[in-house]
Amino acid sequence: MASQSFLDRHHFLLRRLHSLTGIVPIGVFLIAHLTTNSSLLWGKAGLRGTGDHYSFGKDGVTLLEGGVAYFQKEVTWINEQVPHLLLIELTLWLSIAFHAVLGVIYARTGRANTSRYEYQSNWRYRLQRLSGYLGILFIFYHVATLRWGWTFLVPGGTAWSHDFAASTLAAAIRGSETGFTAAGFAVALLYFLGVTLLVFHFANGLWTAAITWGLTISQRAQERWGYACFALGAGLMVMGWASLLGAVMIDPAKARAVEQSIQEGKVGESLAGQADR
Repeated sequence: MASQSFLDRHHFLLRRLHSLTGIVPIGVFLIAHLTTNSSLLWGKAGLRGTGDHYSFGKDGVTLLEGGVAYFQKEVTWINEQVPHLLLIELTLWLSIAFHAVLGVIYARTGRANTSRYEYQSNWRYRLQRLSGYLGILFIFYHVATLRWGWTFLVPGGTAWSHDFAASTLAAAIRGSETGFTAAGFAVALLYFLGVTLLVFHFANGLWTAAITWGLTISQRAQERWGYACFALGAGLMVMGWASLLGAVMIDPAKARAVEQSIQEGKVGESLAGQADR
């Protein structure tokens, strides 16, 4: 009798760890990330009337100015005040690597039968594999360009900065500081497809995770959980598309003016604090 491989011997544990890492921390981070990024459109409401000093017109702070201001405050808080940020990022990357490697192994050893049985679940299985392959490539591009500073992959060479988060993000996706370029349009399309695939992968993976863990055994339970996953996925999809729409609509020059106003306010608070000592 041939000896079993490591994956076969620990199949039960690895399957559950694979589904778990897709939910925590990866899925939780996806929810938080899209919530923060979508504030480019809804952030004015989040200011709760405190954004008047960001206004550059007689009619008060505009929708996009408010979004930029709120988004900048959140990004600054994440990068400067979240404790153990490096440890959080390391945990996230290890989880992504573990989930991706096992996902590729399971995808290559599994068999889709969409050519013989064209059921909805089989098509979701194939889309789950495809979204996983393309999603990890998109994550790499997103992090490499906007976190690691690989500006040679960014049209126009814009380097993202957490001090000027919205303006540099908008310029990177547009392809220039002044307007859309053909390469920028390609990047925007890449972001649209990448975000869409990742949200589908998470929502559908959340549904299958419940089966893996034995939480939805009956068909009725799977249907009810499917509705919940669909609702969550739809909400995340709206936030993902809103994030991209906000970045596309923002004028980098106007966004930088708001960001500089925030930076000057921080400097003023710092100087005032030193004077009181």
